[in-house]
Amino acid sequence: MTGWTRREFGAALGVMSLAAASGCGGSDDDGSASGSTGLKKVTYVTGLNVLGRESYVYIASEKGWFREAGLEVAVRPGVGTEGNLKILQSGQAEFVVVDITAGITEHARGTFKDFTVVSAVQQANLACLMALRGAGITGPKDLAGKKIGYIPGGVVRVLFDAYARKAGVDAGKITWVNIPAAQLPQALAAGTIDAATQFVVGRPQVENVGRKKAVVLPYSDYLPDLYGNGIAVTPRFAERNPDLVRKFNEALVKGIRYAIDHPDEAGRIYAKHQKLQPAVVATAEVTLMKPYVQVDGAPIGALDRDRAARNIATLRGAGAIASEIDPDGLFSFDLAPKA
Repeated sequence: MTGWTRREFGAALGVMSLAAASGCGGSDDDGSASGSTGLKKVTYVTGLNVLGRESYVYIASEKGWFREAGLEVAVRPGVGTEGNLKILQSGQAEFVVVDITAGITEHARGTFKDFTVVSAVQQANLACLMALRGAGITGPKDLAGKKIGYIPGGVVRVLFDAYARKAGVDAGKITWVNIPAAQLPQALAAGTIDAATQFVVGRPQVENVGRKKAVVLPYSDYLPDLYGNGIAVTPRFAERNPDLVRKFNEALVKGIRYAIDHPDEAGRIYAKHQKLQPAVVATAEVTLMKPYVQVDGAPIGALDRDRAARNIATLRGAGAIASEIDPDGLFSFDLAPKA
């Protein structure tokens, strides 16, 4: 299996050119490829581009935790859940980040079925609506009559009706404006929209562009059973390499734990590897992420069958998926971190 260039990557997925990431391509399906170091080479694809919130993967590399696990990990920029699942199923990566809720939706639609979630980076979903102070929005009910910028198919928009019912929002009085993700902060700053679909960790960037404090309306306040991002692999890879998956998870969890305990250092390490955000913004993102990583005493990275079932039930109740899904058909609970 080989890596891809920026041009090939963008052309294949129809997206804007992404920042180049370090490392080489992945291994064959049984994870047996190794370099002169004897380490097994795998490829990890981030959630979207490579933002400061994912500094933990660089920490796991710099601190030697991947190496201790016998792994050489190449980091590639992601393009969101749908695009990342395409990359996974094309064989260009072994591990990809997905929004677990979005992944459930894709699985239910039949778009992607050949993947399994092996850990949860965040125990609570990061989805939110965000506005700048002065837009007349201080709580959910203020959204009625407002213009909200969104990304078609994005998980924040998909979950809105469920959020609206729980939060008492009159969804019929909202005007939705289709805006590319990268332009949402600028649209907020310009006042062409009143609010935008976002993730809570995006607050520093929105405030930096808008030059005002942001008002954040987290979905987790009303939809507490939804997981955030997770790590997905193919079922075949998981079946053939259970120990490798566990070791990868253990090393990544060490990186996540270190990042949220040392956000300033996490920001500096991120800035050594990526230039999309300055260290201070990366630090702020990691700080905002911490309460979503550690929820109700659950171990970092853990997956719980009952919680997964409630996540699925919430989506069914929202009308986002129509069919029943067996959690065991979508989650590999036995491979997830336990402590």
